Amino acid sequence: MTLIKTSLLNGIAVVVKMATLLGINKILAVSVGPTGYAALGQFQNAVQIITTFASGAINTGVTKYTAEYHNDEYRQRLVWRTAGTISLVGSMLSAIVIILCRHQLAIWFLNDVNYSGVFVWFAATLVLFTSNSLLLAILNGKKEIVLYVVANISGSLFALIVTALLTAEFGLYGALIAMAIYQSLSFFITLLICYKAYWFKLRYLIGSIDKAAALKLGSYTAMALTSAICVPLSHMTVRNHLGETVGWDAAGYWEAMWRLSTAYLMLVTTTLSVYYLPRLSEIKDVVEIKAEIIQGYKIILPVAATAGVLIYLMRDLIIRILFTESFTPMRELFALQMIGDTLKIGSWILAYLMLGRALVKLFIISEILFAVGFVSLTYLFTEHFGLHGAVLAHAVNYFFYWIVMSVSMIYILNNQLKTYRAK
Repeated sequence: MTLIKTSLLNGIAVVVKMATLLGINKILAVSVGPTGYAALGQFQNAVQIITTFASGAINTGVTKYTAEYHNDEYRQRLVWRTAGTISLVGSMLSAIVIILCRHQLAIWFLNDVNYSGVFVWFAATLVLFTSNSLLLAILNGKKEIVLYVVANISGSLFALIVTALLTAEFGLYGALIAMAIYQSLSFFITLLICYKAYWFKLRYLIGSIDKAAALKLGSYTAMALTSAICVPLSHMTVRNHLGETVGWDAAGYWEAMWRLSTAYLMLVTTTLSVYYLPRLSEIKDVVEIKAEIIQGYKIILPVAATAGVLIYLMRDLIIRILFTESFTPMRELFALQMIGDTLKIGSWILAYLMLGRALVKLFIISEILFAVGFVSLTYLFTEHFGLHGAVLAHAVNYFFYWIVMSVSMIYILNNQLKTYRAK
């Protein structure tokens, strides 16, 4: 499966997901307003942290080793069984902790103990949530792109329906519950899709843990846990800082801007995870790796840059259609956000090599360094530029991240090429 074919097939799922996300954005904008957006952002970050810990943070490793062992079904099943057992035990233990600590979690993440019930809903469906993520990781690693696309489309439609119904009935509380459970409901569709595949049996997901497989997945656990801590915590810190310094409406504008970026960049970011991660995992030749990266810069980066320009030019129309008049102040954030998004994709094309080649130390150091950098730059810039400082920090941070990734990957690939030629 080539990059272009994968992008086209994946594009179908992305278009549906973008449409549903933008529909959800409109529902939330009308129902909860800018301040409610900030609360949803906080809860979403909490979900990211908890689910990563609950699953054992192994899904990226599952995709990597499923792709790497494409000619060895026995070793694939050892990875799936080990991952499935770890996810099941981890999610059950996490669910118990969430229920016991629900009041404190509501205060920490949502500043209101009255939202503690949302965490009960989340805990009750956590096993399904992590199982769905595991099945999607397996489909990705098997390069079952059509099945992966169908599963993602189903999940997107579930998200729209559940969010619309619960938000309409219960407002912000309903929106939070929807965010907690919709991926869990998608599990049943994903399971059905996998169950019909000739290579899949439910028993492959549960059993004794294979030590060798667990050790290999452990590298990805370390990387995923680092991301699960650094990225959401940096966003929560920035959101809290904006709320306390320039107001919670402003924090809501920033959250809306970030959600819009996530939606329009989805075609690019999902192509990186669906095509590049399995591809970079299975390639052994350094020359081929370089060719894949160059191809990414020829195809993916121009798409991201063009999309950013179009989003900027249509910013007023986008705010009117996807949000409400109360979000009009966010129009001033578009230029710097689009620049930062383009720089992000440029750096991520290289950064995925760290995942594909299991460069654990470099990944962890860079994640921590640039998460701290984003927060620090936000604090510095908002002092002088107000809300604009947050999007300026985003652009500057990814500018330096791209430089670091370029220098690091050139050094690593050249060393590997020298070693290869020496043999």
